[in-house]
Amino acid sequence: MENGDKIKKFNLMDRINSIHNALSGIVVMIKSEHNFRIHLFVFLLVIVAGILLRISTAEWLVIIFVAGLVLVAECLNTAIEYLSDVISSERHIKIKKAKDVAAAGVLISAIISVVTGILIFIPRIIRLIASS
Repeated sequence: MENGDKIKKFNLMDRINSIHNALSGIVVMIKSEHNFRIHLFVFLLVIVAGILLRISTAEWLVIIFVAGLVLVAECLNTAIEYLSDVISSERHIKIKKAKDVAAAGVLISAIISVVTGILIFIPRIIRLIASS
């Protein structure tokens, strides 16, 4: 710790404000980000499918993790877009690259979640169809 740095003591109101800010961010994402709403809708469908197909606890953990990964990636992508728009309204190649890389993170996480869903759900669906 450098000279002059103080250790900030725990303050319950600071924690409550922090949670309030995070919840406000979720509201912003739901209200203003179309892709976030799509991801939430797909996650809801996956939850319904998981219940109907009776996936295991381990499978639930994986599904929740990859869905969370997609939602977090979308939040970070949006944050980078907002900051980039404030920094410069002009097209700047490095800002474009930053936005593209953040969008790539969302795409990669979405692909991972789709592959995970295929690995978990398709065998169960095949068994269900075969037993009918």
